[in-house]
Amino acid sequence: MGIYLFLIGAFDLKFRGEYNKHAQLWMESIHCQLVGSLAILSTEVSVLLLTFLTLEKYICIVYPFRCLRPRKCRTITVLILIWITGFIVALIPLTNKEFFKNYYGTNGVCFPLHSEDTGSTGAQIYSVTIFLGVNLAAFIIIVFSYGSMFYSVHQSAITATEIRNQVKKEMILAKRFFFITTFERGLELHAKVTVFAEGCHGHLAKQLYKKFDLRANCDPQTYGIGLKELWIIDEKKWKPGRVDHTVGWPLDRHTYGGSFLYHLNEGEPLVALGFVVGLDYQNPYLSPFKEFQRWKHHPSIQPTLEGGKRIAYGARALNEGGFQSIPKLTFPGGLLIGCSPGFMNVPKIKGTHTAMKSGILAAESIFNQLTSENLQSKTIGLHVPEYEDNIKKSWVWKELYTVRNIRPSCHGILGVYGGMLYTGVFYWILRGMEPWTLKHKGSDSDQLKPAKDCTPIEYPKPDGQISFDLLSSVALSGTNHEHDQPAHLTLKDDSIPVNRNLSIYDGPEQRFCPAGVYEFVPLEQGDGFRLQINAQNCVHCKTCDIKDPSQNINWVVPEGGGGPAYNGM
Repeated sequence: MGIYLFLIGAFDLKFRGEYNKHAQLWMESIHCQLVGSLAILSTEVSVLLLTFLTLEKYICIVYPFRCLRPRKCRTITVLILIWITGFIVALIPLTNKEFFKNYYGTNGVCFPLHSEDTGSTGAQIYSVTIFLGVNLAAFIIIVFSYGSMFYSVHQSAITATEIRNQVKKEMILAKRFFFITTFERGLELHAKVTVFAEGCHGHLAKQLYKKFDLRANCDPQTYGIGLKELWIIDEKKWKPGRVDHTVGWPLDRHTYGGSFLYHLNEGEPLVALGFVVGLDYQNPYLSPFKEFQRWKHHPSIQPTLEGGKRIAYGARALNEGGFQSIPKLTFPGGLLIGCSPGFMNVPKIKGTHTAMKSGILAAESIFNQLTSENLQSKTIGLHVPEYEDNIKKSWVWKELYTVRNIRPSCHGILGVYGGMLYTGVFYWILRGMEPWTLKHKGSDSDQLKPAKDCTPIEYPKPDGQISFDLLSSVALSGTNHEHDQPAHLTLKDDSIPVNRNLSIYDGPEQRFCPAGVYEFVPLEQGDGFRLQINAQNCVHCKTCDIKDPSQNINWVVPEGGGGPAYNGM
């Protein structure tokens, strides 16, 4: 249609002011015939495409899960047939001049829409067949399909048992009808090798560990939750390049954790500060967020922040298992890189360099495998064991092996103090060459003690200047999710949070989450509580999926790419 309009415009410029002089010649010219055929081609192809897309929606919505799976070959075949049909319809009037006469030249725009007598019965019959036959049939199909879809949606709204009132029913009706107009089929992506780089505790990697038993020969992964803030401080207190690290306070000796405070050298007085708490802690009353806020009041930290302004907040889990917790890295059709398997150097709290190196080695290994002359795979997905061999030969493996005992050394009776003593005596002297490898205690979800065996922790109230409440902090993360989407924080059993977690551990969900997602609220009728999930607050830290003592929470990917929008973090 664009070409048609361009040519009509071009000839309009050519004949402007003298159209009556050239009108008859123009309407009988080959140019007019070709331009007219382009217009019909565009119109009919558009009608057929719209009909095809409508039928696809109709089948998927009125008969869900019963239609054939989308196939590239079938779609291409239909598109080719549509274009062939369009060309046939457009070119037929040019094949028999005696029968169709001047079919496209009955008017100045070379488009056969005029109903006056053209002097050709054949042309009239053809126009009626196309415009009142084919197009009318397509129109009826489209109207019937959308009517059926709307009826199906309406019926589903009526029969939905969870609808409590008319307002909710109409909302479901509106949402499903909106789905009709925005529907797009999901895609299947097929690859010989898929590289999984989801970061710490990935949703897909978690499933791969179970399916391929990748953790059969390693310790369970252990994690920490890192909380971070970005501040603008008084320029007089700003010392670009300064780095502070602390261990311990305000945590007790049996809880692994520490902090950092970096004076950034980015042109303005910015400091990045954060606090990490090992998720193998035992006291269910501990709140990592409140420990972080309390830490900022330490005499060596608070003066730096006084007079400043907090501009960002965020949280994310990080791998702390190290060398002992690295799973099998390859399986048929894929491999794991970066923080997905856990290549972080725990004492340095750094993993970017090892993640990048693992990605480089993965790319090289895959390329070598794909270009090998002896490429033979027993499975459809390509297995690349060479990648794991290359990791073990690289400096990544050596670096992680060297520091392997530092984190688990904190599990002894002396706790963090014992870990510091071990590091000072063995690491700094032997540099990780000791002939033994310490083990982790087990999964972080198994470490909590019953609430009756622990002392509740009294946290000071936030002052609004140095320390802050949870919800105002979440607001600075920029997190956002569509409120009417299904919660991406799912429960395997709705009864467990109250019957087990609340009764035994006093509901640790409401404390270990750094975004206020979980809260136990009184029942509307009768005594007792229920777990309320404020999924829109989630900052995607994965702590709940890791620390839940019942392993009842399953973090899945939210709809529409929602989540935190960190700026400068």
